[in-house]
Amino acid sequence: MRIAVIGSGSWGCALCAVLAEKGHDVCLWSYFPEESKMLEKDRENKKNLPGLILPENVTYTSDLKTAAEGTELFVIVTPSSTVGATAKGLSPFVKEGAIMVCASKGFDPESKKMLTETIKMHIPQATVAALSGPSHAEEVAKKLPTTLVAACENQETAYFLQDLFMTDYLRIYAGDDVIGVELGGALKNIIALCAGVSDGLGFGDNTKAALMTRGMTEMARLGLAMGAKLSTFSGLSGMGDLIVTCTSMHSRNRRAGILLGQGKTAEEAQKEVGMVVEGVYAAKEAYEIAKKLGVEMPITQQAYRLLFEGATAKEAVEALMNREKRHESDNGFVINEGKDTE
Repeated sequence: MRIAVIGSGSWGCALCAVLAEKGHDVCLWSYFPEESKMLEKDRENKKNLPGLILPENVTYTSDLKTAAEGTELFVIVTPSSTVGATAKGLSPFVKEGAIMVCASKGFDPESKKMLTETIKMHIPQATVAALSGPSHAEEVAKKLPTTLVAACENQETAYFLQDLFMTDYLRIYAGDDVIGVELGGALKNIIALCAGVSDGLGFGDNTKAALMTRGMTEMARLGLAMGAKLSTFSGLSGMGDLIVTCTSMHSRNRRAGILLGQGKTAEEAQKEVGMVVEGVYAAKEAYEIAKKLGVEMPITQQAYRLLFEGATAKEAVEALMNREKRHESDNGFVINEGKDTE
């Protein structure tokens, strides 16, 4: 099968290797011509994913038209802030019935929509799906056991993607809750950023456990308001991705949070991490969406204050700890007779 992986960062390279090793004809697209030439020469992204040598059957380009020629399936793995522009540029070259798999995590800052919705808006002739879950590119590159969810409204497509990506080290589950799967991947980055802030402040396991648990409540609360299924947030793309991102030093969001907790600005933290920190962008978009929908998200609100309003990490923690008293069951949603309801 002819596949184009659109985005040559760490996750793009890892997924490219998975598909190429399964015998597919894979073209890896990079936004930067110099990076594409470097990849073609070295077959390795030495900056973002050193040690992974890409298979010989991978081709490279920085031209979207070239990447799309004869392509039946696209895997979008660019930073969330560029997904819209990339999809718009790609649209004229995508044939009717092609499959677009969004493996990026975040919100579209322009349209304020989920990334799959933005891709659909620009490429209406394609079937769009989401691929997400607890998955550090570094571990997939080493072929360590990993599980993901391939979600699509068209279940035939979801099962097709399950087979396409499945290997003896990469297990794929099929799903139909595209919004829930995407939201889990986007919102957990905010909580991971806050977990890093906790580490940077010198707090302990108690604090991190509280952030993760209450963070999951916020994720599910916003998810229900946006039409997602509650059960999705207890799965791989929700709780699974939250755990791995909050606890691992592979997580650029956690690493950036540690620097924030140590007193660095958001700009300084991102510069030191050296890669896109999606939690920073997600905090802004989620805060605005929650405000518009009237959804209470106190951790996200404090992350926003820290990142965009000049609050210190200690001030953000104090604001969370001194909120009015609540009953734990007052989560803003209930489970009624097996159905997800607000």
